Order: sequence, then C-alpha cells, then structure tokens
Amino acid sequence: MRRFLILMAALLATMLGGAAWAHFNLNLNVRIFHVAHGPDRLDIYLRTPMAYLVADKLGPIGGDGLPTPAPFTTNRLENGVAMHLVDPDALRSDPRGLGQIAADSLRVATESGALGAEVVSVRVHTVGGEPDFATRGEAEAALAARTPGWSNLGETYVGDAVVDIHLRYPTAQPVSVYRLSTLVDPGLPGQQETANLVLDYRGDTTRTYRKTGLMLEPVTVAGSPAAAALTFTTEGIRHILVGIDHVLFVLCMVIGAQTLGALLARVTGFTIGHTVTLGLGFFGIAPSAPWFIPAVETAIALSIIWAAADAVLQRPGQSRSNGNAVAVTAAIGLLHGFGFSFMLRNILQVDADNVWQSLLAFNFGVELGQLAIVALIWPIVIAIRRMPERVWIGTRGAVAVSVSLIAAIWAFERASAVLG
Repeated sequence: MRRFLILMAALLATMLGGAAWAHFNLNLNVRIFHVAHGPDRLDIYLRTPMAYLVADKLGPIGGDGLPTPAPFTTNRLENGVAMHLVDPDALRSDPRGLGQIAADSLRVATESGALGAEVVSVRVHTVGGEPDFATRGEAEAALAARTPGWSNLGETYVGDAVVDIHLRYPTAQPVSVYRLSTLVDPGLPGQQETANLVLDYRGDTTRTYRKTGLMLEPVTVAGSPAAAALTFTTEGIRHILVGIDHVLFVLCMVIGAQTLGALLARVTGFTIGHTVTLGLGFFGIAPSAPWFIPAVETAIALSIIWAAADAVLQRPGQSRSNGNAVAVTAAIGLLHGFGFSFMLRNILQVDADNVWQSLLAFNFGVELGQLAIVALIWPIVIAIRRMPERVWIGTRGAVAVSVSLIAAIWAFERASAVLG
C-alpha cells in the first residue's frame, strides 16, 4: 500500500486587518506536490489553496472602496470589509488560466536550468468537497475527471477554494536531481506556517520531502532516502523549538533535576513516553472524538504546572530515584507524544511505503531539539547554583511561577474548548 494523506489543516477561520488582501478567510495552508518521473518529462500534480495563487494580484482600490479583483475572483463589501469570492464564469471562460498562474509562480530547475511548464488540466473545489489527493493515482484521477471541478462551486470565498493542477515539464532526458521553489510571495498572514509535502515517484520508489513556509528557498529532490528523511528531522527540531508548551516542560525538567544523572533520567523517561504515543497517535490508535485533542492539550498544560511545582518543592538531596523519575516523566511524555502526532498526522497517512522512515526521522528531530534545549539551559543552571543559595532559590522560583502562570492560562483556555 502506498497511501499518503493530506488532511487540510485549519489556519485561520477569519482574517482581520487593514489591507484588502488580508480578508481572504484563508482556512487551510497545505500544499501537495506529486512529482512523477518519465523518460522525457516530469509531471507535477499540485493541490494548493486558491488564495496562494491570486492574493498578490489585487488591483488598486477604487471609488467604491473595493480593490480591482484578482484574476478569477470577484469582490464585495461585507460589514465594510472587502471579501473575495471565486468567479465561476471566469473559470469557464479560461479553464487553464489558474494553472498558468501556478506555472508562472513555480520554478522547477535541473542542472541544465529552469524547465518550462505545460498546463494539462485544472480543477477547483470547495474545501471539504475536493476529491481524494493522497496518492499519485488519486491525483491523476482527480485531474482526469471529465466534469470541471468548478461546476458546483456556487458562492465560494477564495479562502474556501482549493485548486488541483497538472503541470507537465518536458525534458531532454530523465531527471535525477531537481530543485522546486516558489517565486511569488502572496503576502498572506500565517503563510510562514505553510506545510509543503513533495512526493517524488521514481519507478516503484516514493520519497517524501517536507518543507515549512513558502518554499522561496528551493527544495532539492535527488531521490535520496537520507535527504528525504532529513526534511522530517528538520521539521521535528522546528516543531519542538516553536512549540512553547514543550519547551517550557523541558525547562522545568532541567531546573528540577539536582544532578546530571537525574536530568538524564527525566529526559529518558520523557523520550520513551512521547515516542510511544507519537507512533500510536500517528497510526490512529487514539480516540477520534472532537474532545480528545483539546483534552490532551489541556493535560499538557497541567503537566507543565506539575513540573514547575515539582522543581521548586524538592529539597536539596531529596530528589526522586532515577527509576521513579523515568516512570513519572514517561507518563507525562505520553501526553506530549499525542501532541506531536496531531501535527504529523495532518501531513502523512499510515500506509505510505516509507512512512516509518518519515516518522522515525521526525521523532529524531524532536529529540535533537529537546537535547538542544537541555544543552543550552543546564550549564546556566550549574552556574547559578554555584552562586549563593538564595540566588538559585529565587531564580528557580521566579522561573517556575512564570511558567505556571502561562500554563494556567493555557489550561483554562483549552479546558474551555473541551467543555464548550
């Protein structure tokens, strides 16, 4: 089985801001590239939010307070805010026009230079009504459909539209290495969190590459399993470093450990715990009810409060045994592992032929990020402990109280989501 899943992640339900382009109501930020190799061409099957193609193409604001519409869109004022809708008539009159915009904004380069694109087919769908696009076969089927994908759009905001595009890049010979990048910055809020997945098909082998952001810097695809895994390792590092709740828990583990051995025991337990549930959650062995994710996130916030309290209530020389520390932090790591899996499961599905490599590479990246935090903080802790005891006690208490207050706010907000 070779199935990949792209579950369209919610970015923002409503955009607020002064500029007209900030009101696309963008509600997804995932782009998928299926790249199939042929003897004399590359075929790219792309799924992208429509806003990424047209947001930078609004014209100047006229006397009616509305900007000149971007291609394939219309505008109207809603409560004094310019909103942008898909124009089905424009799509029917130029059925491949959006594909040409995508071709112009995408650069595919080999060692011989940039390749020219031919637009084969285009389909536009409302989010939630799009066909499956998880595998190469599904992408091909979605773009080979006889019925235009925009026939039942009705009144659709641009931010609620997804575009499927088949681009063909003729080549003089088979391509071994290519670089994929985006040339256009649409200027959308939150675009730096765009999740890009590149699936590269060579014969019976599929390699998966992961990149966050607009891909203004090229992704180099060479068919190497190590290079593909490295993109997931990088994503794991990024996930823990930008996941402030995980950072704060690791911080509390460090300040609560009285010796290096105790710290290593805590880190080991946390690693064991989150590795188990990262795999379980990723493979769907977890409750799927709407309450589960906010419940886990609430428990993660409470675990931070516990770790902060544990750090300040321990007396010198009364640290837990290493075995107990492993058990406690492993239990808490189980919660955090589900938190990691929620993000990763939005990108991959369980029956991909190289899913284990991607999963392990992501987990390895999480560990590297965790160790980087430990390596940064532990020497500082040692230095402060060598100062007068009141300095260390005061510093540790200030950190623990600050962390607890932040986590308490999160716990309240997340518990409200569970109960509401």
